[in-house]
Amino acid sequence: MTSKQPTPRIRKSSEQVRSAVHQAVIDLLSDPGGADLTIPAIAQRAGVNHTSIYRRWGSREALLADVVVARLERDWPLADTGTLRGDLIAWAEAGVVSIRKPEGRLLVRAVALSMPGSAQAHGERTQHFARRIHAIERIRERAAGRGENPPPLEQILDQLIAPLYLRAIFGIEPPATGYPELLVDRLLSNAGEPGTA
Repeated sequence: MTSKQPTPRIRKSSEQVRSAVHQAVIDLLSDPGGADLTIPAIAQRAGVNHTSIYRRWGSREALLADVVVARLERDWPLADTGTLRGDLIAWAEAGVVSIRKPEGRLLVRAVALSMPGSAQAHGERTQHFARRIHAIERIRERAAGRGENPPPLEQILDQLIAPLYLRAIFGIEPPATGYPELLVDRLLSNAGEPGTA
């Protein structure tokens, strides 16, 4: 399969640069030949100068984290259904749909590749993922405001998000029906128990 030719470099707006760089990351992650996912390779594919990437993101890890969070916000929205269980099921259902798609599985790979190798990279990655954590906290805050008892954030991460990511990493398809409900009901039945947070 012939790889795509790099886009000629032309002056782009800030949002155009972000969009082109994000797409370049996805394209390189999708390359069956195992394309080199370096800042220069990303810049060439996106048709931008590599210094623009360093200036905006600081590191490859921070860029990958930004790509992941942006795609999660687009493809894995946090619904407001009126109940904690409904919100969590809707979110888990979106997650199942996402990891069934090739791009969704690529994003899981990007999460692994964005693991920080330095204190600076750790700070950059944490800053990007803080947007997603804050969105999860909004689900908990809405539930508390309705008089519900939401589980701690750590339990949501461990019992709802982690199983989906592990399935994507190992290529194990979720059950055809009922998997989101299974995860959420298990999470809510264990909420607040010692050793589950």
